[in-house]
Amino acid sequence: MKIVKKILLFLLVVFVIAQFFGPEKNEGEITSIDAFLAETNPPESVKKILKESCFDCHSNVTHYPWYFSITPVNYWMADHINHGKGELNFSEWSEFSLKKKRHKMKETWEEVEKKKMPLDSYTWTHSEAKLTQEQIETLTAWAKGVQENYTQQLNKK
Repeated sequence: MKIVKKILLFLLVVFVIAQFFGPEKNEGEITSIDAFLAETNPPESVKKILKESCFDCHSNVTHYPWYFSITPVNYWMADHINHGKGELNFSEWSEFSLKKKRHKMKETWEEVEKKKMPLDSYTWTHSEAKLTQEQIETLTAWAKGVQENYTQQLNKK
């Protein structure tokens, strides 16, 4: 039994020490999303959906919950955010080509329509991010319209 106590004590010490370390936060400027919003001109209902369900993982601005300060949860969350930004980062929208913007809009509505986004692991703790069927249809229609706009611009070239 002494060995179990020693192992538990060791694990507790490691856990406490780990709390002093953590990943870098994704705390950019909210204005980094402005170019995307200006170019795609979403209605207020879509802006609200994007803010509640997308921007935390798909922009350079994340609003962190209290439990982000707990290691190892913070590393798990940081990995999700980095992966999300790797797939689509709205803060870098102005750097994308028209072809890439069109493709990203298509991926956006497809992922939302298939209910792959937002991730379940995100909506478990962010209930406001869970999309209703009406919100899915609203976001999908808007994204398809933006995609079509990019298609038309590409066809003019």
